[in-house]
Amino acid sequence: MGMTMTEKILARAAGKDSVAPGDLIMAQLDLCLGNDVTTGVAIDEFEKAGFTEVFDPKKIALIPDHFTPNKDIKSAGLVKQMRQFVRDHGIVHYYDVGRVGVEHAFLPEQGLVGPGDVVLGADSHTCTYGALGAFSTGVGSTDLAGAMATGVAWFRVPETHLFSFEGALNPYVTGKDLVLFTIGQIGVDGALYKAMEFAGSAIRDLSMDARMTICNMAIEAGGKSGIIAPDEVTKKYIEGRYKGTPRYYTSDPDCWYEKEYHWNAADVPLMVAKPHLPSNTQAAAELNGIGIDQVVIGSCTNGRIEDLRQAAEVLKGRKVHKDVRCIVIPATQAIWQQANDEGLFDIFIAAEAAVSAPTCGPCLGGHMGVLAAGERAVATTNRNFVGRMGDTSSEVYLAGPYVAAASAVAGHIATPEQIGHGAAPSPLPEGREP
Repeated sequence: MGMTMTEKILARAAGKDSVAPGDLIMAQLDLCLGNDVTTGVAIDEFEKAGFTEVFDPKKIALIPDHFTPNKDIKSAGLVKQMRQFVRDHGIVHYYDVGRVGVEHAFLPEQGLVGPGDVVLGADSHTCTYGALGAFSTGVGSTDLAGAMATGVAWFRVPETHLFSFEGALNPYVTGKDLVLFTIGQIGVDGALYKAMEFAGSAIRDLSMDARMTICNMAIEAGGKSGIIAPDEVTKKYIEGRYKGTPRYYTSDPDCWYEKEYHWNAADVPLMVAKPHLPSNTQAAAELNGIGIDQVVIGSCTNGRIEDLRQAAEVLKGRKVHKDVRCIVIPATQAIWQQANDEGLFDIFIAAEAAVSAPTCGPCLGGHMGVLAAGERAVATTNRNFVGRMGDTSSEVYLAGPYVAAASAVAGHIATPEQIGHGAAPSPLPEGREP
């Protein structure tokens, strides 16, 4: 029997000819990742364990992005601790304010992750890099401490679930809608500790930005990882960018999937996840009229250039509703620059939206958009748990950029068609990808 691409990647990293679901392996890591929230504990554990050296200063990336620019004294102290650790150990990949971005957009952009890699990060949305054909997964800070010291980590080889979408997408439907639809179908524990492999013609037609959105949210279904087979889209994205040597893996025709799901892409509408679970999904058109106080367009899920273009398309020539705060957060400095160069900021500012420096801030209720008691937000982020963006009585509705922008204009949840935007989106502007 053949192997899935996830099994092939893990077999290579473990120095084995083959592995099977349930096998326990020690895998060599291609990159370890920490951020300003998780790295402090990892450093404490690293030093408590008596480690004095990191395994490879070129294979560790420490990215302050959650509470940066520093929101308070405590967050400033966490980043200061990171800086000192970086200096002490000569860590190459550390990027501070003015050079940094939201980690899961920033690392692929910088070419630090690529096809066939094994990536371990102390952040649950590390699964984003599966969009490039990597095995990437989130762990706790203690695991990161051990990984930074040894360069290896143990894994139980996960079973793989196949999620196939065939056919053409409806107007305005994006990767965010596909992944919300998937989570709504299987639940927040429907792929618990599974490798979620996304395939089909609809997936192959997606941009790399959209693929990253899908894999980013694999964890919201309980997935150990998300992954998409590398193809010409992947190769074009990493060309001249990826600093490693790509290893292209695909699943064998006779591989074993524990479960398979097959859907017609045309059956997926614009989706919204209602409070307080990403699986509590419903068609956006059916929620028209639910009033909102804030819209956030950004995050590691939907802060890339394609997302900003989609939001700008809807906001162009319109105003954000007078009772709504609309916050737009490009995920990296390069995306910020490109959006500015393309005139997207002119559109956002004319619409009376606020544009921020790259940060995770509002996604986790950190800063740059915290919700007060009873407030309701539409966000292009990835989680809508109780109190996720602020007060425990606030509510978060998850959506893609098209629905978020339309809702900002309407003052309530709405689709582009419901605000009279037209039957189909206009072409996105041409431009280099950041």
